[in-house]
Amino acid sequence: MKTILKISAALSVLALSVNPAFADDWLNTVKRTVASKQSYPRTAQMRGEEGTAKVKVYISASGQIQKAELAESSGSTALDKEAVAVMSRVGNLPAPPAGTSSVVLPLTWKLI
Repeated sequence: MKTILKISAALSVLALSVNPAFADDWLNTVKRTVASKQSYPRTAQMRGEEGTAKVKVYISASGQIQKAELAESSGSTALDKEAVAVMSRVGNLPAPPAGTSSVVLPLTWKLI
């Protein structure tokens, strides 16, 4: 069974009043960084579970992930747990362009 991990990020960066192109570059880096650490939980694969979980991530001005919380469930406990857990594997992110920020990242798991 082939799996595809897809992360798309519709983010809301608080107080983002910087060059939009710079913010887009930052967002793309965040998406790539998170996607590189995302995995498909084996139990979810075996059960055929798919879905999108939204995680709210609080990022310090230096890029440290301060907190991650589930903002919207995927409908799968295993996928929801992975959505929050992946943030602890990410480490630091590049410093947000507007300083301390929070973003909502949708993480999607799909079996093909």
